[in-house]
Amino acid sequence: MSQTSPVPRRPAGALEASVLAALWAAEGPQTPAEVQCALGGLLARTTVTTILTRLYGKGTVARSRAGRGYVYSPIQDSAGLTARRMRSELDKQDDRGTALARFVSQLTTEDERLLRSLLDEADGTPGAGPGAGPGDGPGAGPGDGGGTDPGAAT
Repeated sequence: MSQTSPVPRRPAGALEASVLAALWAAEGPQTPAEVQCALGGLLARTTVTTILTRLYGKGTVARSRAGRGYVYSPIQDSAGLTARRMRSELDKQDDRGTALARFVSQLTTEDERLLRSLLDEADGTPGAGPGAGPGDGPGAGPGDGGGTDPGAAT
């Protein structure tokens, strides 16, 4: 009796990521069959339909009737989806300040500079120095200094 090695499992979320990539690459809304084709036909159409239905249930894709079935389109681009997921994780935390501080403490220097620049722009103070601007401090929202700015109010 010959032994065959088991087929390795895909990482969690890999199929959803593949389906989303196919939708982002498409010119417009796609049927499950079109998504299946874009993925190289390696998945059964029922599998693709299940994934699309789950993504619709999560609010990640929109769908509309097309004949007897549906066509699907992404609600956000990849960066928008990442931001939404980050926000969702943050919303689960009781201590947002600690969660944000730990997130910021793990950023590379380049990412920290980019984040500071984006926060400055959001405050309407482009080019302002680190920690500059009114509203810094506890409860100030996204510009609260993240716990790494020695000049921020506490």
